[in-house]
Amino acid sequence: MTKIFIDGSAGTTGLRIHERLADRPELTVITLPDEVRKDTAARKEAINQADIAFLCLPDAAAIEAVGLVDNPHTAIIDTSTAHRTADGWTYGFPELTGYDRIAASKRIANPGCHASGFVALVAPLVRAGLLAADTPLTAFSLTGYSGGGKKMIADYEAADRDPLLGAPRQYGLTQQHKHLPEMAVVCGLTMAPAFCPIVGDFYSGMEVTVPLHAATLKGTMADVADIYRQTYTGSLVRFNEAADEGGFLSAAALSGRDDMEITVTGNSDRLLLTARFDNLGKGASGAAIQNMNILLGLDETDGLVIGG
Repeated sequence: MTKIFIDGSAGTTGLRIHERLADRPELTVITLPDEVRKDTAARKEAINQADIAFLCLPDAAAIEAVGLVDNPHTAIIDTSTAHRTADGWTYGFPELTGYDRIAASKRIANPGCHASGFVALVAPLVRAGLLAADTPLTAFSLTGYSGGGKKMIADYEAADRDPLLGAPRQYGLTQQHKHLPEMAVVCGLTMAPAFCPIVGDFYSGMEVTVPLHAATLKGTMADVADIYRQTYTGSLVRFNEAADEGGFLSAAALSGRDDMEITVTGNSDRLLLTARFDNLGKGASGAAIQNMNILLGLDETDGLVIGG
């Protein structure tokens, strides 16, 4: 029986992972009583008893948790920002990192939600030589409010909430968003994109778009589509040639699911590269479960919700 421990199980991502594991009889989840949930000695014991430990913690606490590991058998899947560009850690986006690398790793850094969409769109083009590593890029990302955690969820769902929450809100105004380092490093870019994240009045769903002038590409719109077809051949990330909801693309179209849809729209002059997924699914807990499944040699989709 595989033993799993979730350090930080009271947060949004931790709770979702716990829910997803509840119907997995082949797994045993190690739980701590509430009174010792933050006790260092108790956490250390649980982490080192586990075959796989999920870290659903703030960055500093995640770094501390890794320092508690003394069992070489224990694999860590860290959902924080702390290790996404760190040496010795494997970036947990198997479609691009490689399934064999995930399966062989004991230290997996789960991607950030916004970063997942950007990386899925940009990394294949840089690797194929269609997009130069020094191209100045822009990206914008629409997300449901659940991405902000318990406090933001409470704010949006309060009976007396601020009226301003009824309209989309831009944030990351200082261009110091915590996902920017991995966006640049994982894609092999020499500079991070100008990034515009926007939170909307809907619970979950995400739509990341990278606009491009065709002149910046070393190829055509058809070449871009070909790269995506060749790159995404599995179940959880796929290229959709005909995504169009009457001239619109909704950020909530894949809410409640764990897969991701890639689209290319535009014309011969200007392109929109778009990734749609659930910020709590492929953008967080769904990706963590996918990585766990790969570590255990199981079907990557076990316990996940995917579309046709």
